[in-house]
Amino acid sequence: MKKILIFGTIAVLLIVVLLWFGKKNKASVIEYTTDKLITATIENKTVATGKVVPLEEVEIKPNISGIIDEIFLEEGVIVKKGDLIATVRVVPNEQSLNAAKGRISSVEIQVNNARISYERSKSLFDKGVIPRQEFENSELAYDRSKQDLANAQSDYQIILKGSAGSSGMANTNIRATTTGMILEIPVKEGYQVIQANNFNAGTTIASIADMSKMIFEGKVDEAEVGKLSVGIDLEVGLGAIEEKKFPAELTFIAPKGTEENGAVQFKIKADVELDEDYFVRANYSANADIVLEKKDSILAIKESLLQFDKKTEKPYVEIKTGEGVFERRDVEIGLSDGINAELISGVTEEDEIKVWNKASKDNDNNNN
Repeated sequence: MKKILIFGTIAVLLIVVLLWFGKKNKASVIEYTTDKLITATIENKTVATGKVVPLEEVEIKPNISGIIDEIFLEEGVIVKKGDLIATVRVVPNEQSLNAAKGRISSVEIQVNNARISYERSKSLFDKGVIPRQEFENSELAYDRSKQDLANAQSDYQIILKGSAGSSGMANTNIRATTTGMILEIPVKEGYQVIQANNFNAGTTIASIADMSKMIFEGKVDEAEVGKLSVGIDLEVGLGAIEEKKFPAELTFIAPKGTEENGAVQFKIKADVELDEDYFVRANYSANADIVLEKKDSILAIKESLLQFDKKTEKPYVEIKTGEGVFERRDVEIGLSDGINAELISGVTEEDEIKVWNKASKDNDNNNN
């Protein structure tokens, strides 16, 4: 009985093994497709983020302090040099005004004294009592005192009204100093403004720029700035105009970088070639595509065909040597754009390269 059980167990195990081998033989064999090398143009690009701004933006500031009396133009208007933008009403300083009045009174006394002296000298000169030189000195003193009075009165008018006499170009008239578009008028009627001087930049009444001359201002990382050079071409894309790319030329690379979030960034500038069909506004956000390196019509391999050794991290492919038989081949690659990579060595144009369409234990064994 015991022998029957032993032989029965062996028979069952044998049947199980035979069934397993039969199922294994019926399993479908993994079939791989193949691909070959291609000829492609590969570019290594970087993107600089920034904005487009006018090449020159002029800020208009008053030559006298006061209050905005009236604004004649609005933002977006095209102006010519000399156009009136606003007027300023002078609010005189009481202390300066009193000082100016006191000076007028003082000079008037001097004028009266000089006039009396002049009239006396003239009478004596006409009678032949005094020489001509003495008379001319008296006349000169009288003329000087009258000029001093005119200057004092003029200073008083400037303090009081901002201009002297009937001057057509009074300091209270704020005019455009260049031709262009008014980008901004940051003040309103009734605002107090301060004149520009050696100690104060003054209040900006308007900013004007030529919108036909725009530049791109952006920043690039220190790892890529060494690959740039003045004169290379860029393509500028604007967030507000998605369907259009504007060509540009790099004109400036900052010699000094600034640290931002732990990375050193370098400022760049580029002249943008505008299109008359699109109106580009100042401070549009923009991205500039910069070609760091480019190779035309070179032998390339699709990066999807590459595998990397787990130990050495070097790339390799598998080349078809027979029906269902593949051989590992190490390759050397160069410039890559993320889709295709330049092939330097390891594969020929005639080689059929395995397309990695399914993971298998064989693949894992090849990596080890």
